[in-house]
Amino acid sequence: MEQPAHFLVITFPAQGHLNPALHLAKCLACLPNARVTFSTGAFAHRVMFPSSPEAEVDDGLLTYIPFADGSSGKTNAHDKDLRNFVEQVRRLGSQHFDSILRDLAARGRPVTLVIHTIMLQWASDVARDLGISSTLYWIQAATVLGIYHHFFNGHKAYILSHAKNPSLPISLPGLPPFQFRDLPDSLLVTDPTEFLFGIFEAFREVFNALSRSHRPKVLVNSFDELEASELSSMGEYMELITVGPVMPEDAEKTDTTADIFEQDEKDYMDWLNSQAERSVVYVSFGSVHKMVKEDVEGISRGLRESKRPYLWVVRKDGKEEGLELEEEDEAEKNNGLVVAWCSQLKVLAHSAVGCFVTHCGWNSTLEGLVSGVPAVAIPKWSDQHLNARMMERWGTAVRAEEGEDGRVGADELRRCLDVVMGQGVNGVEIRRKAEWWKKRAREAFSDDGSSGRNLRSFVEEVICRMPSSPLSIEEINQ
Repeated sequence: MEQPAHFLVITFPAQGHLNPALHLAKCLACLPNARVTFSTGAFAHRVMFPSSPEAEVDDGLLTYIPFADGSSGKTNAHDKDLRNFVEQVRRLGSQHFDSILRDLAARGRPVTLVIHTIMLQWASDVARDLGISSTLYWIQAATVLGIYHHFFNGHKAYILSHAKNPSLPISLPGLPPFQFRDLPDSLLVTDPTEFLFGIFEAFREVFNALSRSHRPKVLVNSFDELEASELSSMGEYMELITVGPVMPEDAEKTDTTADIFEQDEKDYMDWLNSQAERSVVYVSFGSVHKMVKEDVEGISRGLRESKRPYLWVVRKDGKEEGLELEEEDEAEKNNGLVVAWCSQLKVLAHSAVGCFVTHCGWNSTLEGLVSGVPAVAIPKWSDQHLNARMMERWGTAVRAEEGEDGRVGADELRRCLDVVMGQGVNGVEIRRKAEWWKKRAREAFSDDGSSGRNLRSFVEEVICRMPSSPLSIEEINQ
């Protein structure tokens, strides 16, 4: 019997990073001859395992080992000062990760390959210093990866010089045309004191490392048919291995996520059961965006005037300080339900959900695609603007346009809902496209699909390249 390969999947302790990393870890662990350890910051680990807040946990499928991130308690550590938290994670995490890898080797469980997500190039550096191979797991779209690559490899000056013209068209080699407003925010940060500068630096480190290798392998949470031309165009620079949409097959039935927010006690699934098929508007802006008064008022009025039942996620920490949300009582009068957090995959899979009003984070984009739910796209920051543009091109969404105040108003939200959920030609076509992409996405991550085959081949190659005897702790310490 072949010796099992030991994969260590490590990710930044933020919701949008945890879920795709955990899903990949579980998919890897289900393959033959693969042992998997999952590591994230102490903050997220404490929330995931409140009864073992500092300890290693083994659930029979994965081993979970936290790395130090300087946080304490269950406070969402990166909310108040993201820039300093990124640096803190880098400094403390890299020191502790070295100890984790050495300790695993000393216990007879040496790591074969470290798989790290974006923001954690330091994990690859630590692994390299110990003679352990590593691979980047890109948890955003391949198109976004292409934009970052070209930015850091010859197009930085051009992009920065035109960044203040949001409607100006831009075309980068091998990528479809889009507008400057679609660029990830962090690309345009030049001031080290800015909120997003830590993210910019983390991405710069990743792409500097990639440029030092000849066609490095990169796992991508996408699938061949979804971004065919973009994947092909990047083949000259990297070997992109599509393994997405990465989510376990039973994700709609069981809790497979690593939620750092408490589920709402309201029985929203029973509420969905009482609604007509494809009648409910599901509204969620993810784990980062904070609601302000103008957001609440506009969305609230738009939902009421649409006269459709709705399920609206508003995190307890997702409102600006001092904002009291009166929408909960108002929602009940209008056949709506406001919850603090929910299991998004279960909600999207429910037959009552007919539209997803989304911030267009890549996880939400893929979850909507896999569920066949058409969307109203209201991007907020990061890669979300480009994701919204791609959703339009796939034909699965209507992108809401912002008013002069930079916000989507009630009338615009209602218009978009009428298009997506109405009986007009556009709505019928959007729903048809959503179903078409649902089939393509599910085919891709099935055992016989392109992504399923890619992941198996990747693991088999890692196993084939393993030395007959792994490095001992003595060799690692040399």
